[in-house]
Amino acid sequence: MRKLFHIIKKEFFELLPPTIFFFITLHIVAFVHVLMLKGTGISPVSSISMGIAAVILGKSVLIADLLPIINRFPHKPLIYNVVWKTVGYLLLATFIHYLEHLVDFWRQTGGIVAANSKLLAELVWPHFWAIEIVLFMLIVMYCTMRELVRIIGREKVMWLFFGPMPLPEF
Repeated sequence: MRKLFHIIKKEFFELLPPTIFFFITLHIVAFVHVLMLKGTGISPVSSISMGIAAVILGKSVLIADLLPIINRFPHKPLIYNVVWKTVGYLLLATFIHYLEHLVDFWRQTGGIVAANSKLLAELVWPHFWAIEIVLFMLIVMYCTMRELVRIIGREKVMWLFFGPMPLPEF
């Protein structure tokens, strides 16, 4: 039982940073989205759905980091892994962003093909690409920080940002 508790605790603390990052990121994206939708009558997503999405994205990042294809360039300059991971995570985020809109249109039309056609015809593309630009910048920041922490070490980064920390108790 004690071993299970330590595994759960370890998983929780590994899940925390990406989940917090994506929770904040999704709220920033939602805020930008609300500003763009002001006066259109379209309702934004709720904070609860963003929280659930943040946990899913956080866990997805941890699972993706276990795949050998994600860390393709561990012995090259950091820019290689930062660009590689940014492209991968951005493609995933774009796919999820597109699916989010597709589901809304699917509810209206009742069919996936009709929903996709309606989506392509009616989506406000400048809004879509504006959100993608914000996501891109946030993902670049996330990947850069993750790579720096991987190279420098978590403890040293914590010390650099927050000063001397008390030693962890086990």
